[in-house]
Amino acid sequence: MLIVHEVMGRGCGWLTAATARAYRARLDTKKFLPELGLSRAVLEVHGVYIPELQLDIAAEAARLRKLMDQQDCVNIFVSEGAGVESIVRELEAKGETVPRDAFGHVKLDAVNPGAWFGKQFAAMLGAEKTLIQKSGYFARAAAANAEDRALIKSCADLAVQSAFDGVPGVVGHDEDKGGVLRAIEFTRIKGGKPFDTDLPWFKELLAAIGQPMGAKAHMGAH
Repeated sequence: MLIVHEVMGRGCGWLTAATARAYRARLDTKKFLPELGLSRAVLEVHGVYIPELQLDIAAEAARLRKLMDQQDCVNIFVSEGAGVESIVRELEAKGETVPRDAFGHVKLDAVNPGAWFGKQFAAMLGAEKTLIQKSGYFARAAAANAEDRALIKSCADLAVQSAFDGVPGVVGHDEDKGGVLRAIEFTRIKGGKPFDTDLPWFKELLAAIGQPMGAKAHMGAH
């Protein structure tokens, strides 16, 4: 079984990386019964693929094939923007027209990165079944937990206070100012900011799952 978790992020892999990290943290709270085939290894994150890092699909397939042979299951987390350039080249080589929006961006729902990764890896891993899990509206419709509610309340409280104080901006944790919750200036809110793959927690994540860091991808304008 190959399970592909496709997470939002056209040009930034932060959400994919953070989701994989949170998923592994949840695994730390679970109890397993390996004698019944319910081991952490089966539920583990086995690969994280984001736009900021180049992907050697042949090398990764060889690594994942060993895991598939050992435990019959591989879980990979994929940013929806990862591998888009390779997908576009493949489609255009076949003479197919790649749909783009008014800004010239490739329409991700048309190229379907999750399905592409599933198809490529399934053949190389010898997967008999493939499941594509998209982080869409339905998947994100779960009830808010305590951490979610605390975050929502803190953001809403500050947004209201900022409005009373006449302070414009978008409320969020400002990573450029130590992660403090503040009204971030509108001029600093824009797309195209790549995820910093040199962050210690991300390097630790890849090391923990046995995935080589890989070379950084060339990040053009998005």
